[in-house]
Amino acid sequence: MISFTVMAITFGVVFLAELPDKTALAGLMLGTRYRASYVFAGVAAAFAVHVALAIAAGSVLTLLPHRLVQAVVGVLFLAGALMLLKKGDDEEATVKAPADQSFWKVSGAGFMLILVAEFGDLTQIMTANLAARYDSPVSVGLGAVLALWAVAAIGILGGRTLMRYVPLRLITKVAACLMLALAGFSLFEAITG
Repeated sequence: MISFTVMAITFGVVFLAELPDKTALAGLMLGTRYRASYVFAGVAAAFAVHVALAIAAGSVLTLLPHRLVQAVVGVLFLAGALMLLKKGDDEEATVKAPADQSFWKVSGAGFMLILVAEFGDLTQIMTANLAARYDSPVSVGLGAVLALWAVAAIGILGGRTLMRYVPLRLITKVAACLMLALAGFSLFEAITG
């Protein structure tokens, strides 16, 4: 059964955490050089693979005692919030462009870029945490993949415009605050649960 609340929470947290990430900038760079639909196809496939891996890792965590999982999840959310707050907002993404413009070359370049850059990334860890926190892996997976795809689309199609109106520092701080709140809830449940 799908929980739209869990899906919305996951979407919001992952979206805000991924928006200031280097992969959004890499998507923007690829999108300015190549056909946007080709870039998006590769990036979207890579994000789907990452979410599937994160959900599997989070599902394994649910086999542990509830209080222990909540404590670990809370600490990981806290660490994620601190990583966001300490992360520089001037990350540069360097992308090696494919030699030709064919669908397979361009989408393959986008897929490989995201597959490598996002492995073990903050949003993948957050997705695993959310899968462990909520007993709804499909809802978490849908929320995470839709958030990542939305960020990719924004990066590919209009990242420069968004960054003109919304400071990257503000986006990062909002994402960190959401993660701090989730850390607090998880740690509270670990202590009182």
